Amino acid sequence: MGLKWTDTLDIAIALDEAHPDIDPQLVRFTDLRSWVCALDEFDDDPERSGEKILEAIQMAWMDERD
Repeated sequence: MGLKWTDTLDIAIALDEAHPDIDPQLVRFTDLRSWVCALDEFDDDPERSGEKILEAIQMAWMDERD
């Protein structure tokens, strides 16, 4: 079973592993969306993302770093 947009914490963990040198606070939503869609585990419709979902993923990623 793959990752869906609503799996914000799991996506954040995967992004942290895939991009360890990136400060999640500085990531643009366009890049964030592309990186999520590029994850091997991601299995959802890319068009279903929105600003709220991307913001939640970004916040979870920042929390993961703390």
